[in-house]
Amino acid sequence: MRWFGFASLLSSVLAVSLIGQARFTAADEPAKKDIVDVAVEAGSFKTLAAALQAADLVETLKGKGPFTVFAPTDEAFAKLPKGTVEALLKDKAKLTAILTYHVVAGEYPAAKVVESKHLKTVQGSPIHVKVSDQGVMINNAKVLKTDIKASNGIIHVIDTVILPPEKKAEQSESASTSTCPASAK
Repeated sequence: MRWFGFASLLSSVLAVSLIGQARFTAADEPAKKDIVDVAVEAGSFKTLAAALQAADLVETLKGKGPFTVFAPTDEAFAKLPKGTVEALLKDKAKLTAILTYHVVAGEYPAAKVVESKHLKTVQGSPIHVKVSDQGVMINNAKVLKTDIKASNGIIHVIDTVILPPEKKAEQSESASTSTCPASAK
């Protein structure tokens, strides 16, 4: 019982911390630029912008939305093994699967993200949310900045490119959903 109380308190503290950070980083006026324009203007998402262009997803993310994008920085893409980005830019299907795995339909501000154990991505597979004293993790990516407002959604900055499960892994995962601690919301 004490552990549950501590975990609940920790979750609340992190949510308040993330909300406070969002107030500090988000402008008070409504966002006028869409997700793509906000990301391009930030300057640290050049690889993501190029990948969106190569996958023909720019117009989608300029659409009505709302979308929540877990956006990997240029440094996150640089962590991938040498040649991976170049190979992905030539494999539109795989690139599209990876990019849509970073997008959730709907608007999920930081407070809503930390209340979730998982979120279903546009790609179809869930991403898993873990809150700890180390911060908020989306799969194996640390959330660096939250609640960057756009006219059609929200961007949360992450430090690692997250990869969707392979087809075989998805099938075995769906068969053993009850063993996945993040499968229940």
